[in-house]
Amino acid sequence: MLTLNKVMIIGNVGTEPEMRFTPNGNPVTSFRVATNRVYTTPDGERKQETEWFTVVAWNRLAENCNQFLTKGQRVYAEGRLHTRTWEGQDGQRRSRSEVVANRVLFLDRQAAAPLPGEGPAEEASAGEAGAGEAAAGEPEPTDDMPFPDES
Repeated sequence: MLTLNKVMIIGNVGTEPEMRFTPNGNPVTSFRVATNRVYTTPDGERKQETEWFTVVAWNRLAENCNQFLTKGQRVYAEGRLHTRTWEGQDGQRRSRSEVVANRVLFLDRQAAAPLPGEGPAEEASAGEAGAGEAAAGEPEPTDDMPFPDES
């Protein structure tokens, strides 16, 4: 039987990335991403609602996200949905759904100095960091987006 668990989101980073290490020394970084949906009510009123996602990245991807992402930056995250369940200090059972990322694209142009190997005329926009891929900050081809830009 075929199954699929895949999540793709584009939004703004809502918190500074937080990197921790497992007891084995593996880095894990988490950050929140806000996405917006604009719609029109039956009365003709335009409304916007915001949905928040927690994104979790591991190993090299975690290091890149921690180093290159900042609050407010636009980001594309792709991965699988995972629900964690635990018992709180008050004895109540709690759960949280998270996007466990296997690919993260940094969509904003970097305001900081260019990375090594980038000249002043080169674009330092949308870097990509994924499991087993190159470090973030490398120019991202525009035809690699999951859907066409509608702006």
